[in-house]
Amino acid sequence: MTDSAGGSQRCARVGAPGRGGGRSASETRWRRHIVGQLKHRDLSQHAKFQDLIRFYTQLLEKSSLTKGLLNHSSRCPSADSSCSVSSLKKTTGELAYQVLELQQQIKIRESVLDEQHARLVEGERRLEGALDARQALRGRVEQVQADNGTLKAEYDALLERQRAAETSLRDETLREGRLLKDIIQLKQQAAERLNCRNERKSRAREAKLQKEKKDLQTADRSKVTMDSCCSAPSSPETAETPARGHTRLFRSASASSPRILSSIRELFDRKRRGHSVCSLEEDLMFPVRICLSARVPARALQVLEAHEQGINAVRFSSSSDLLATGGTDRLVKLWAVRAGSLSHRATLEGSSGGITCIEFDPSGFRILAASYDKSALLWRLDDPAPKLTLTGHSRKVTAARFSSVHQVVTGSADGTVRLWDLQRAAACVQVVTVSSYCSDLVCSENCVISGHFDSKIRIWDCRMVSCVQELPAPGKVTSLDVSADHSQLLSCCRDDCLQLVDLRRWSNDRVCFRAEGFKCGSDSTKAVISPDGCFLAAGSADGAVYIWNVSTGNLETRLPDKHSSPISAVSWSLSGEYVVSVDKSSRAVLWSDI
Repeated sequence: MTDSAGGSQRCARVGAPGRGGGRSASETRWRRHIVGQLKHRDLSQHAKFQDLIRFYTQLLEKSSLTKGLLNHSSRCPSADSSCSVSSLKKTTGELAYQVLELQQQIKIRESVLDEQHARLVEGERRLEGALDARQALRGRVEQVQADNGTLKAEYDALLERQRAAETSLRDETLREGRLLKDIIQLKQQAAERLNCRNERKSRAREAKLQKEKKDLQTADRSKVTMDSCCSAPSSPETAETPARGHTRLFRSASASSPRILSSIRELFDRKRRGHSVCSLEEDLMFPVRICLSARVPARALQVLEAHEQGINAVRFSSSSDLLATGGTDRLVKLWAVRAGSLSHRATLEGSSGGITCIEFDPSGFRILAASYDKSALLWRLDDPAPKLTLTGHSRKVTAARFSSVHQVVTGSADGTVRLWDLQRAAACVQVVTVSSYCSDLVCSENCVISGHFDSKIRIWDCRMVSCVQELPAPGKVTSLDVSADHSQLLSCCRDDCLQLVDLRRWSNDRVCFRAEGFKCGSDSTKAVISPDGCFLAAGSADGAVYIWNVSTGNLETRLPDKHSSPISAVSWSLSGEYVVSVDKSSRAVLWSDI
């Protein structure tokens, strides 16, 4: 019966899967997962309390042994019961001590476990903070990358613009070079046309003179009989005809003689001048006017806006009734000086650069100007177009002066001084090279004196084309001026000092002139000597005109409040009546004591 029951139970266990075959595989996996989790928990908990279980098992074994001994002792009392009890007590004490030790170890392990758990929590918290910081850093990295992308795009755009600007600059440079070549070629063509026109005029004049000369020779070869004129005629017809013929011949010769003589004189003058661009009027000698006493200006008579841009140069004519100004607007303007006022008279055009220097010729018929366009231009006062253009410098021309009626000297920033002969179609006859920027020059009795940026003043002999003396200067030389009697040389330097040198001694002795508040405004500030040589005048960066007394060396007067920008140049009329100052803001002021 037992076997049948067992068989039925086995059949039931075997048939159970058949009846429950509808359960899904997921349920089986779920059960297996639960069993695995339980086993894992059992193992983890069993591992934690393995030592405790072992000691507890030993304790149980010992307690079972103790119970057996007690039972045995109660059933079989003997004489050694007292020993057994004492050993049992001892063993019990040891076990109790071991239990206490185990409990202490459990507490220690629990504290260690709590500490590790706290450290784990702290680590998790720090990990969360690190993850947040990492996320923030990632955000910052993305922002920086975006900013870098924007900056790179802007940099690429700027780089493209720079390349385009460089390309444009190269194109403009090439265009400027081409335009400069075209301008030089046009100027050369204009000069050639002018020379051809002058040559044709010269040939026509010579042909006319030759014809008149032949007529004069024919008239000289013809015989004039005075007896026939004085004797009585034999008949009215015969007497009237010779008289009328002789009278006509004599009258023709007398009327044409002055004109023929002047033509012959002009022919010889033309042959003497050769291919000169100067007229006969310009060859005439004019007396040099001498100013006995110059007036020290005290007030401004007139303030006017002379140019549209800054003014760089100003100069009175030798007659003191005409003033010329030149500025960065590439124009030279002429002003009539009458009764203490300036009135516009004419405008001279033709320069393709700003004007740096102006000079009248001694005759007063022509005016010379230096320009930023690497040339110097010559005008007649009655013609607004330039009569000549002197080209050959490689940089701007800073100074242009008449060394004589037919010679011009120019100085340039390219470190050269050139001598031009106006009688030879404005040909450059001498070139002197200096290794320094030439800022200004003056001419004095076969000498050319030039000032340079290397703090040197050089004196050149035009006949030997050599430097005969070098005078040191305390700084960059901005301008030079020579007195009317060519005995004193004035230099203005960038160290805010004016120096006066006696040219008669040819020594390094000099007198310095300074003043509180005076400051040289630019590298081209011009200072002048009064016509009588008793005073010096210069413009300052503060817009005031400073005038020194040469004999005392002290400041004579200061003329302020009329210029709002640094003064670039000052000119003193040869009559000694007027002083004109010009500045960088296109203003000109006429000063006098009238």
